[in-house]
Amino acid sequence: MNPKLREKTLESLSAVLPITGIVLLISIFLIPMELGTLVMFVVGAIMLILGMGFFQLGAEMAMTPIGEGIGVQISKTRRIIMVLAIGFVMGALITISEPDLQVLAQQVPSVPNRVLILTVAVGVGIFLALAIIRIKFQIDLSKMLIVLYLLLILASFFVPGEFLAVAFDSGGVTTGPMTVPFIMAMGVGLASRRTDKNSSSDSFGLVALSSVGPILAVLILGCFYRPTEAVYSLGEMASVATTRDVVRVFGVSLPAYAREVLVSLLPIAAVFVVFQLITRRYHRRQLKRIAVGLVYTYIGLVLFLCGVNVGFAPVGSFLGQELASLLFKWILVPIGMLIGYYIVKAEPAIQVLNHQVENVTDGAVSVKAMNRCMSLGVAISVGLAMMRVLTGLPIQWILIPGYLIALVLSRFVPKIFVGIAFDSGGVASGPMTSTFLLPLSIGTCQALGGNLMTDAFGVVALVALTPLIAIQIMGIVYQVKTNAMRRRALQNAAYLDDCDDIIDLEEGGTYGKT
Repeated sequence: MNPKLREKTLESLSAVLPITGIVLLISIFLIPMELGTLVMFVVGAIMLILGMGFFQLGAEMAMTPIGEGIGVQISKTRRIIMVLAIGFVMGALITISEPDLQVLAQQVPSVPNRVLILTVAVGVGIFLALAIIRIKFQIDLSKMLIVLYLLLILASFFVPGEFLAVAFDSGGVTTGPMTVPFIMAMGVGLASRRTDKNSSSDSFGLVALSSVGPILAVLILGCFYRPTEAVYSLGEMASVATTRDVVRVFGVSLPAYAREVLVSLLPIAAVFVVFQLITRRYHRRQLKRIAVGLVYTYIGLVLFLCGVNVGFAPVGSFLGQELASLLFKWILVPIGMLIGYYIVKAEPAIQVLNHQVENVTDGAVSVKAMNRCMSLGVAISVGLAMMRVLTGLPIQWILIPGYLIALVLSRFVPKIFVGIAFDSGGVASGPMTSTFLLPLSIGTCQALGGNLMTDAFGVVALVALTPLIAIQIMGIVYQVKTNAMRRRALQNAAYLDDCDDIIDLEEGGTYGKT
């Protein structure tokens, strides 16, 4: 096996193993499962591990250099109209190809799938163009986010309550495994030509602003549609009796995901081909590496999506239904928090973000620290989501105070942490959230007889919210530690200077006597 692929696969193993262990323990002590169901789940976990390994290596070899190259080229373009056009087209194309958006579109009632997808794509395209302009003209990210999120909060009062959770969920699902590596790398490329002190911090923030666009677009769409009832079909675990049945189920599903991922990757591959023909940026060896990386990305996403949808999603809905039927229903909250703590580590785009943060900050913000903050944030998110399902608490009672806290914090933390935090919110709400946590929430809601649109939907939005606060708190702690270290260094330097002065005086006195 390729040493780099082995390294990525081992990272994936360490990320997926805890959530797999938690589900197995629940099946032993709380919710007994049929053996066939557990086998399907374990096979899905294996595919998940292999898929994440291939995807991470593929993103490193292909998606990152393509995104950086396009970002560098855009930064050289002086015509603003051209920059806006490129940003809009890139944002719209990548969004349309995002698998998570296709899943969400099928679940939203009263809105045709194509209308919702195109609305979200336009929103991402417009805001990605604005994000590129922000980097070129060095506009303060915090101020921009404050204005935009206050606009979102204001718009939320004019749409039906049934549409609010779906709108904020759409902001999370659009920044999935297909878009995040590409858009983040584009930000690094855009900022790389700058030499000012804010260039590193400005390389983050594209994902954050790209997440705002679809929320605002869907909120506006909600003024024209009136959804009243969710039409959600929970995936049922296939009935299997032998290992041959397991192979058959996954074998039948695999071609469908192979086609889906191929359609998703084609726009990015086409953009790369056109970009190379125009700029001739990459030489033959780089082209070969990118081509191999795209193949790895394709294999990884096919394995990942098949494993998650066939093996994981049905177990999520099953656990939700069964846990809700227990005598102590509130056990859902701590169990949800435990699942949330570990499941975020299995998001493929999370590892891409964490490694990029470590590289850009020269190790000042480590992968370990990012993982810890993200896990704590998502644990709180899932706990809140389970509490909402149990109590029917309106989502705006959590989202509005949460975003206000995040926006206030953005004025007090180092600039680089603002971009990292708001990027992390979009990255955390990936396919594991939409295919395991959302079915878990919906299964629970159905068992309790709640309203799916107002109570079950919104878990993606909450997962996208809490990392904003957690990462910025980490930024404040980092700043306090840095300032303390700086003060100690200055004190030590002053002490050494005093010692040198004393020595000089003593030596001078000795020389004077002699």
